[in-house]
Amino acid sequence: MTAQTVTAPTSHERFLRLALALQTVTVLFQAVSAGLLLTTSYGETLHSVGARVMYAAAMLHVLAAVLAWKPGGASPRQIWCASGFLALASAQVVLGIRHVAEVHVPLGVTMFALSVLALVFRWVPSRRDVTGRP
Repeated sequence: MTAQTVTAPTSHERFLRLALALQTVTVLFQAVSAGLLLTTSYGETLHSVGARVMYAAAMLHVLAAVLAWKPGGASPRQIWCASGFLALASAQVVLGIRHVAEVHVPLGVTMFALSVLALVFRWVPSRRDVTGRP
């Protein structure tokens, strides 16, 4: 049997996880507020404010990925993932403003799934972290 040791996450890694968790929660809030948009009078306001918060969370995710990479020594791959999500969020905002619901809604579902997957992959230690080998 080999001993498995997991290294403690650095402060940059914790910040990246926090930013990713915040992004995931805000995308989930957008799904909830989209339902309220269809059923209540205040749903449009919640969805509009939530869109701004979600976009800010996506920008925070990019910042956290850059900080985890440059001073933290993490892979630059996280920057590409965060930037891709920010590009999707930008497209989502444009589609929402133009009321293109047939693309806006499926893209929102896709963004939530991608954000949850990214969060799970950041939170669960990789095999490299556990064994010390790639």
